Amino acid sequence: MLPNNPASLLDALRAAENLSGRVLVDVNTRIALGDLANGTVLYGRAEELRGRSVLLTTREQVTTAAALIELDGLAGRIVICPPDLPLQYFAYVIETAEIDAIVSDRTDFDLGRPRPLYFSPCTRRIEACANDRVRDQQTEWVLFTSGTTGLPKLAVHTLKSLTGAIQPNRQGGEEVIWSTFYDIRRYGGLQIFLRAALTGSSLVLSTTQQSTAEFLEHAAVNQVTHISGTPSHWRRALMSPTAKLLQPRYVRLSGEIADQGILNHLRSFYPNARMSHAFASTEAGVAFEVNDDTAGFPAGILESTPDVEMKVEDGTLRIRSARTASRYLGMGASALKDEDGYVDTRDVVELQDGRYYFAGRRDGAINVGGLKVFPEEIESVINRHPEVHMSLVRTRKSSVTGALVVADVMLKPTATMTDRDINAIQNDILSLCRSNLSSYKVPAMISFVPDFNVAESGKVMRRNA
Repeated sequence: MLPNNPASLLDALRAAENLSGRVLVDVNTRIALGDLANGTVLYGRAEELRGRSVLLTTREQVTTAAALIELDGLAGRIVICPPDLPLQYFAYVIETAEIDAIVSDRTDFDLGRPRPLYFSPCTRRIEACANDRVRDQQTEWVLFTSGTTGLPKLAVHTLKSLTGAIQPNRQGGEEVIWSTFYDIRRYGGLQIFLRAALTGSSLVLSTTQQSTAEFLEHAAVNQVTHISGTPSHWRRALMSPTAKLLQPRYVRLSGEIADQGILNHLRSFYPNARMSHAFASTEAGVAFEVNDDTAGFPAGILESTPDVEMKVEDGTLRIRSARTASRYLGMGASALKDEDGYVDTRDVVELQDGRYYFAGRRDGAINVGGLKVFPEEIESVINRHPEVHMSLVRTRKSSVTGALVVADVMLKPTATMTDRDINAIQNDILSLCRSNLSSYKVPAMISFVPDFNVAESGKVMRRNA
């Protein structure tokens, strides 16, 4: 069972009912959770980090996971460094978060020789240590917001705010084995790591060297039962023949709009799995999840979600709960919440027949002749076409309207590829758009592409021309 308000991850792990056979695993490493509860990956030097502000930066996720369990409740602050943080930003992060210690499996030379700090090496090998370690610190967990350009924002959480939505996940005595396409050094992946750690469940992680196909095969070999990712993760995964090797009992989507096309595709692929799509963000935390295989969410969710207050104001979803981050770090950082304690998610929602649908990000709208166009709304329509696997709507400059809407489309592997068929599909897509969208939202041009770039955050990378 999930401990009530555990003081730390280590306390929760030690309180788990049965750790026998439970593991933290990637393709190169297998760590028994029982050993982790009573061992060290910090060479027995964890006590030297008590109360410090720690920057945790490692090559692989499994090392991060093991170090987090040892550091929580001991360090005063843990800044979880994502794998794609540019080296030139380290000095800014160290200054902003008042870092006085670095925990890493790399050298200070690898990290650009930051100013003199306490440096603690970590490893994925578990060594025995004393079993009397005390966890009495209220550790701050600092996460980088995803999708930012320039200097990153650093959002402050606690273990309590991060775990507010987590419930026991063992039902009927069946073993749960978690996995995720996310990197656990970002909010979406961290949620899955915490679910596993707090319930004593096994967790299967990817490595930087693995392709999507290899990771899926590894997850299948380890009999993963519960797996999460963004819609972009899932679209890429379902292109792989190894996706059929998985037999999940639970499939979860978050991080991007889950349109009906991807929900239908997943349902046909995994007909026996429970499926949900959750709304969450680094700042707002986990707000709610939807379990009816339908895009959007019932309007009643705004009033009926326990422990979460929500409202729609000026067209965007606002959230107030104990699950939200408390603030951004740094002098002059923008306010994370409004004066009433609500986080403006900046996600535009529209009410249709008693159900809210996500139109897109307020700051991602395209201005076409003075009219706002949300790319995600158009993509949702294009993705309904039976031959379309994925689409990306973007802008192209126009001397007349200022911007034109154009769409890049990736077809399913089974789609026919003769010029005549491609033209027919293109005309079908345009017809579909004209039937479901206002004329100014219909793409002026459709191009077919072999693939899309997906960022480390799991979101498709948008570009404009």
